[in-house]
Amino acid sequence: MKIVRYPNRAEWTALLQRPHRDASELRDTVKTVLDKIQQEGDAAVKAFEQKFDHVALDSLAVSEAEMAEADALVSNELKDALVLAHSNIQKFHASQKFQGEKVETAPGVVCWQKSVPIERVGLYIPGGTAPLFSTVLMLATPAKIAGCQEIVLCTPPNREGKVNPAILVAAKVAGVSRIFKAGGVQAIGAMAYGTESVPKVSKIFGPGNQFVMAAKQQVSLHEVAIDMPAGPSEVAVVADDTANPVFVAADLLSQAEHGIDSQVILITTSEAMADKVNAEVDRQLSLLPRKEIAEQSLQYSKLILVRDIDEALEMTNDYAPEHLILAVENYLDFAERVVNAGSVFLGNYSCESAGDYASGTNHTLPTSGYAKAYSGVNLDSFCRKITFQELTAQGIRSIGRAVELMAEAEQLDAHKNAMTVRLNNI
Repeated sequence: MKIVRYPNRAEWTALLQRPHRDASELRDTVKTVLDKIQQEGDAAVKAFEQKFDHVALDSLAVSEAEMAEADALVSNELKDALVLAHSNIQKFHASQKFQGEKVETAPGVVCWQKSVPIERVGLYIPGGTAPLFSTVLMLATPAKIAGCQEIVLCTPPNREGKVNPAILVAAKVAGVSRIFKAGGVQAIGAMAYGTESVPKVSKIFGPGNQFVMAAKQQVSLHEVAIDMPAGPSEVAVVADDTANPVFVAADLLSQAEHGIDSQVILITTSEAMADKVNAEVDRQLSLLPRKEIAEQSLQYSKLILVRDIDEALEMTNDYAPEHLILAVENYLDFAERVVNAGSVFLGNYSCESAGDYASGTNHTLPTSGYAKAYSGVNLDSFCRKITFQELTAQGIRSIGRAVELMAEAEQLDAHKNAMTVRLNNI
C-alpha cells in the first residue's frame, strides 16, 4: 500500500477521493432492461436471467421444496450462527421503536406523530462471488419488527437454477414472505414495476454491483423509494501506537476483499505503525483466497501518516467513511468527536466483521461520503411518520389570527378564508 506522509490540508480532497466510475455508460444499458421488464414482465425477467445469469427458469418463485432442500444443505453449526446473529440484530433494532407523544403546542392545539410500517418492501441480495446471506438478516429483521405486511426478496440463481441455500435459510429465520430467482437490473425492475409473479413494492433495499445501483437510482425517480445512494464498500482505520498491526491489517483486508473498487484507508499518528501494517498487509494478503480482488482494491487504498490524533479525526470526518475503526487509546473520548461515519468500531477488539454479521448493528450503510447526510438502515427505514393535529374552538382562538395574517401575506386568500369562517363561527 502507498504510504502518504503528512499531507497538507489542501491535498486532502484529492487524497481521499474514491475510485471514480463513469455511470453515464451504464444508463442506456440499465434503461433498456428496465423498459423491457416494465413492458413484458416475467418473460423479460426470464430472458435476462438467461442472458446475464446463464440459466433457463421455468418459474421465478422459490418453491417450498427448494426451501426444504436448502435447509438440509446448511450445517447445523451455520444455522446456529444465523440464529445468534438474528437474535442480536433483533434486540438492537427492537430498541429503536418509536414512541410518539401528544404535544399541546398552544391552548386547544394538539399535535402528534404515528409510525406506520411500509406495507410491502423489496430486498435485493447479491448472490455472485460472495452470496450475502447476512444481508438477508440485516434487512428482513427490522422489516419484520417494523410490521411490514409483505417482505419480498430477489436474489440471482446459479446456472442450475438454484439459490444459495444459506440465503434461503436466512430468509426463513428472518421471516421473509416470498423469494424470487432474479438478479441484477431485472430484479430491481421486477420489484419496482411488478410482474405476473413478483409483486410491486414501495421501497427497495440492498447492495449490489454498479448495474444494480444504477437501476435503483433510476427507478427511484418515478416508481419506488430506495434505502440510500450507495457505492463500493470502504473502511477507514484510525490507529495510534497502541494499535495491533495484525488486527489493523486484517481489518483493511476484510474490506479490500469485497470488490476491486472497494477502498481502505489507514490514518495513523505513528510511522512505525504504518510500516508494520504495510508489511502485515502483504503477509496476510498472500494467504487470502480472494487475493486477486483484494490486490486490485489496494490500488485505491492508502496509509496516511498525520501529525496528531486531532488531525486524524478531522481527516476522518472529512472522508465520512462507511465503516470507521478507532484503534486508539482513549477511544471513547475520541468517539464523541466523530460526526461523519456510517458505523463506528471502538478499540482493538471491535472488528468491522462483527458489525457485518452478529453484533446487532446494521451493515447496510452509506458509502461514497454519503455518511455526511444519510444514516445506515435502521428500524425507521421501514416506517413512515404520519403527523396528526386536532384543533378545538380554543385552538382556533389561539392561532387563528396568526394563520389569517400569514395566509394573507402569502396572497393565499382561500387559505385565509378556511380559518376565517371558523373564527366567525365561534
